[in-house]
Amino acid sequence: MRSSARAHLDQPLVDLAGVDLDAADHVTYVLRQTFRYDYDGPATDLRHRLVVVPRVLHGSLRRWISDVRVSAPEAVVRRRRDRHGNPVIDVHLDVVPPSVEFTVQAVLVRSGGYAHAEVAPDAYRAPTYLRASPLTAPNSVVLDLAAGLRSESRDDLDFAQRCNERVNGLITYEYGVTTTSTTAAEALALGRGVCQDHAHVMIAICRAAGVPARYVSGHLLGEGGTHAWVEVLLADGRGGARAVAFDPCNGCPAGLRHVTIAVGRDYADVAPTSGRFTGVTNGVLTVRKHLGVTAAA
Repeated sequence: MRSSARAHLDQPLVDLAGVDLDAADHVTYVLRQTFRYDYDGPATDLRHRLVVVPRVLHGSLRRWISDVRVSAPEAVVRRRRDRHGNPVIDVHLDVVPPSVEFTVQAVLVRSGGYAHAEVAPDAYRAPTYLRASPLTAPNSVVLDLAAGLRSESRDDLDFAQRCNERVNGLITYEYGVTTTSTTAAEALALGRGVCQDHAHVMIAICRAAGVPARYVSGHLLGEGGTHAWVEVLLADGRGGARAVAFDPCNGCPAGLRHVTIAVGRDYADVAPTSGRFTGVTNGVLTVRKHLGVTAAA
């Protein structure tokens, strides 16, 4: 890590209660996150995937430095990018110790306020974010919502804004009633869920209406866990497109409090931590996160 950037890891955090963050032109974020697995018996052949490192550049958010560490020194670590351009860390352990920790730390900067990410023309026109995925497959209720919102909307941006507000009203936030495998249709029928359910429902409605949309995994300042929201891909009038971000869980546009990590078709593409191992044992996960701002002006 560069010394000037590393210094931010030890700086005190800004008290956001006394800062108009939405008006800030320059913001520096510090992220520390640890995933610890404890195993109650022998385990071998661990194959683990981490999608926890922020993208190099996403709109006006730039990754300054990042570092990922595995507590087991014998681990084989491979870094790559997935089909969506997200940094991915693959970890392999032949023999798994009783406890394994994966730690990520990063410093990110955002200059010029909030700006949406640009999307290449070929990505905008590709079916990747138009086709239903397993977690966003539409049913008749989703199709009816999409048709109704489309008839009310002037254009795709107006549609996305209306969809964001509608989904916020349709799903009441409640932790523990859904899982990472709950589909958009199931969450909509239940009427309750967490941020990933809001995101899946909005994505399902957008795609059913012919509006490309993708899932965003990241963090929201002030929240202890990870957060999820939606980017709707809209033509920019210059032959390209931009990814306009909405947070249906909070019923608002994404802004300076949102820190993007990865994008994909749905949660399954960007699950922060996932993997498998061999052994008749249980792996218990404990997550710790520290996210804050060291400078805002």
